[in-house]
Amino acid sequence: VQLQASGGGLVQAGDSLRLFCVASGGSFRSYTMGWFRQAPGKEREFVAAIRGSGGGGSTYYGGPVKGRSTISRDNANNTVYLQMNSLKFEDTAVYYCAAGHPILSATGTQRAYRYWGQGTQVTVSS
Repeated sequence: VQLQASGGGLVQAGDSLRLFCVASGGSFRSYTMGWFRQAPGKEREFVAAIRGSGGGGSTYYGGPVKGRSTISRDNANNTVYLQMNSLKFEDTAVYYCAAGHPILSATGTQRAYRYWGQGTQVTVSS
């Protein structure tokens, strides 16, 4: 499975941004798709995930973005989206999409995802 993330850019605090991740190869609809981010000097952290067909498309969010972001997927086009609103300076990071079959309790765990995209930079100016 190859993942291509895009949609990042330079925005101002308070703006919105929509990230995309297109998958090729594999059975997209079966995968749990996740977004993680890594800010300079910090560890990679969980942003959001959406379960595959077996999980009914349930969504999960990490603490920093909960209430401000929405993850969704389009199985027909092998694409997962991350809509981020009310962006803050601390949202500045490289955002990575990932695919895997994590058990429910590991939905936010990096090592539970087998495939990773190259990342897209989001920079929020204050």
